[in-house]
Amino acid sequence: MAEQATISPLKNFFAGGFGGVCLVLAGHPLDTIKVRLQTQPLALPGQVPEYAGTFDCLKKTVTHEGVKGLYKGMAAPVLGVTPMFAVCFFGYGLGKKLQQRHPNDSLTYGQIFKAGMLSGIFTSAIMAPGERVKCLLQIQAGGNKKRFAGPLDCIRQLYKEGGLRSIYKGTALTLMRDVPASGMYFMSYEGLKNLLTPEGSSASDLSVLRVLFAGGMAGIFNWAVAIPPDVLKSRFQTAPEGKYPGGFRDVLREVLREDGLFSLYKGFNAVMLRAFPANAVSWGCALNHTATLSLIQPFIATAQ
Repeated sequence: MAEQATISPLKNFFAGGFGGVCLVLAGHPLDTIKVRLQTQPLALPGQVPEYAGTFDCLKKTVTHEGVKGLYKGMAAPVLGVTPMFAVCFFGYGLGKKLQQRHPNDSLTYGQIFKAGMLSGIFTSAIMAPGERVKCLLQIQAGGNKKRFAGPLDCIRQLYKEGGLRSIYKGTALTLMRDVPASGMYFMSYEGLKNLLTPEGSSASDLSVLRVLFAGGMAGIFNWAVAIPPDVLKSRFQTAPEGKYPGGFRDVLREVLREDGLFSLYKGFNAVMLRAFPANAVSWGCALNHTATLSLIQPFIATAQ
């Protein structure tokens, strides 16, 4: 059984929002590398791929576009991932409460996984359009011939081309990625916290370093589950309209045809290099939001 602290979903909402900002700031450069590796076209016979790997992509991006090239599309995550993380933590807190008969009931790891899955469902409505805009901006090379001037221009053009359906392209694949991955994220975090807790102590008394370690490892476990559908999502969301009429099945067939199962793990190194520090920072920020909450505590108390 996993020991649970009683935390209101509303406090989880604000904690998650703060954690989301920290994750974006810490992890966006490697996320850009990941997306570029996942979406680069298959090299023709006799030619070499545009990027040989994570560090080659990093070097070429910085050489041709400067360091700011690594932060392309960051406005979309800042605007989208922040409420997404807030809703994620809110959904997780709600998922736990729905399975508790009494507020202090402990949950099994299976129940924690289910609560995490619920949070993944909640976040997809925010995550899908944000990911669509972010990925399209991230794959834009430097130069004067840019399709999109920024996130708002991207949204405007997508809406003009296909309405809300175009903006929400890839929602099913976002759900396929985030629902199981969110379950794994929270279950592994709670499991590692309990594993790191000395006998006779409480998980809520863990040192900051142990909490950061649990959060970072939870990010790794999360992405171990999320990478295959994330590859399909990135490819699908950045493809021209009409390229995959059969949806994700067409994307899956194309990816497997290119390089077998290995293709489903494109960007693996960039993902794992990003996962631990970004998620450790995210949990650290979320758990150290006392000052922020103290400013809005009267409003939280009124809402409850």
